[in-house]
Amino acid sequence: MGFELSPEEIEAFTAELARLREEHRDLDSAIDALERVGAINQIQVQRLKKRKLYLKDRISQIEDALTPDIIA
Repeated sequence: MGFELSPEEIEAFTAELARLREEHRDLDSAIDALERVGAINQIQVQRLKKRKLYLKDRISQIEDALTPDIIA
């Protein structure tokens, strides 16, 4: 009972997915760098981690939309 995405929607989702994955990787690097430096601003790290979690959730949503429903 799913719905099919148009080629344009698939292209848009694929582009957004690539952008979100890149931002997620960049945030991971930024968080690691802040934690290694030792002069940790906990509020800034917490904000970055929240953004990273949001990105992970959005990536999952898009992947689910792009993956066809297969009833086994």
